[in-house]
Amino acid sequence: MDLTLFFTEWGLDFWLPALIMAVVAYFCGCFNGAVIVSKYILRDDVRTHGSGNAGLTNFFRTFGGPLTLVVILTDVLKAVAAVLLTTVVFRSFLMNDPMVIVLAKYWGGVFCLLGHMFPCMFGFRGGKGILSGGTIALMMDWRIALVVWGGFLILFLLTRYVSLGSLWAGASFPFASLFVYRNALIFLLALICGGLVVWKHRSNLARLVKGEESKFSFHRKTS
Repeated sequence: MDLTLFFTEWGLDFWLPALIMAVVAYFCGCFNGAVIVSKYILRDDVRTHGSGNAGLTNFFRTFGGPLTLVVILTDVLKAVAAVLLTTVVFRSFLMNDPMVIVLAKYWGGVFCLLGHMFPCMFGFRGGKGILSGGTIALMMDWRIALVVWGGFLILFLLTRYVSLGSLWAGASFPFASLFVYRNALIFLLALICGGLVVWKHRSNLARLVKGEESKFSFHRKTS
């Protein structure tokens, strides 16, 4: 795809739906499952416990129980909604160019992750984007999902470090996307997605280097 098309031939036909869906995808991402369940159902904000992160791992370590499934469903479904809605809108405005549809998925994914990580209704303190980001990868291409999720699972099972698998997922996503689509703009959007995930895990990376990172356990910590 020639990148000049976005600034010449398409003009508002591209940027109007793009801006609209950036806002929609962002607010989809803002529905943070861990914060909503802990703050409004359990009345105990997950961000005041453990690592202080509003993500699935910290929620499970802190509360455990069947409500963990609600967190999972919320973070998965909001990513599905953001990507699908963006795809439908782009298709309506720009017909059915296959590469535009792929671009739409990445565009929705970027802003969904931004909403998840920096939710405006929760003081811009969100999660690290692994569950939502992993769902986005699944919706792109099976080869991308295989690289991202395959590496995550292998590293997690071998080391029991969720963060190590997460760092792989974030770092591998743009390069797997480039391999599949060979498109500069898609690579840029994938790089933003993956870069956000890696950046949010920078403290985990520092602890991994120092040997201080906590391993995942299926048994919830008790006080």
